Amino acid sequence: MDVVEVAEGRTRFLVPRQDPHLQFPPGSGPVFYNSRMEMNRDATILLLSVLRPESYLDAMGASGVRGLRVAHEVGIPVTINDRSETAVDLARRNADALGLAVEVTRKDANALMSERRFDTVDLDPFGTPAPFVDAAARSAARHLFVTATDTAPLCGAHLKAGMRRYFSRPRNTEYHAEVGLRTLLGFVAREVIKYDRGFEPLFCYAHEHFHRLHLRIRYGAAAADRTLARIGYVMQCPDCLYRSEMTGMLPEPGRCPICGADLVPVGPLWTGRINDDTTLAAMQEALPGITAGTGTRIGRLLATCRQELDTSSHYDYHVVAKRLRLSPAGIESVIGRLQALGYQASRAHYSGTAIKTDAPLPVLEEVISGG
Repeated sequence: MDVVEVAEGRTRFLVPRQDPHLQFPPGSGPVFYNSRMEMNRDATILLLSVLRPESYLDAMGASGVRGLRVAHEVGIPVTINDRSETAVDLARRNADALGLAVEVTRKDANALMSERRFDTVDLDPFGTPAPFVDAAARSAARHLFVTATDTAPLCGAHLKAGMRRYFSRPRNTEYHAEVGLRTLLGFVAREVIKYDRGFEPLFCYAHEHFHRLHLRIRYGAAAADRTLARIGYVMQCPDCLYRSEMTGMLPEPGRCPICGADLVPVGPLWTGRINDDTTLAAMQEALPGITAGTGTRIGRLLATCRQELDTSSHYDYHVVAKRLRLSPAGIESVIGRLQALGYQASRAHYSGTAIKTDAPLPVLEEVISGG
């Protein structure tokens, strides 16, 4: 296998040489490695440096870069697993070169997670994590981390695939990144609560082509009930921009108070907070002490997430302005005017034109129109 040495954070490792002329170079190697996911891994290193778990499973390790970095840069016991013999050999080679006492196993991820428990379980598959979440929910003792790169099914662009994988009906709206993140959270919640466990979101975000969850597991029926209580729907008007949100297992029919159309349920999905401010503050404090190539971007992400409202959708102020047939003022001006009127308003971490607010749609429209 033809390999090259690359570096992320404070860790150097070998990966298969890729064909840069292909549309998706990571797919050209015998073992998968995607340099575009460096920010995902940097953020995980930062969070783990705060959480300091007792053990960590990289359940689908491929080249092993995530687990290698955790062991080398955080210094906690790590297990790297993959079902590919080639991937396992490469992970062992990298671990030996770094002098790391990392456990490397070659097993089906679901089988391994059904047999053993780890303080922190990390799912980072190619595509959907859906087939692995049930076993991960049983294996994770304190933390469950999940990456999903199948954003089209999660966000409603591939509706039938999203319904099959996540047993939810997403909708391809202007707030589709929020829908995808909360659809994934809602799915994981349903997989966890059947074992009389719940979770608390620590740091969950959508970025480019992936969604990422970092969750703290809680035990007992009461914890499961608290998690279940956050399952609900966004009720979207199909004819205008009105939407509302509701909690509950089943959506209740309703009509749009603005245009009278029947509201369409989007979900089930997670409602409520997706981040823990104490955790984010600790990550901000720890950020200068780690080596991260994407540290500047992570710093901006953390700052935005800390001020972001917990609403399950947003308004794209360019879309609102287009419907009003006018050129809007700057987004900070719109947010400031909403706040001056006594409403909550913020930006969203995944879009530069998103406004989250508890202001009614007519008030938002009036502010955008300059009234």
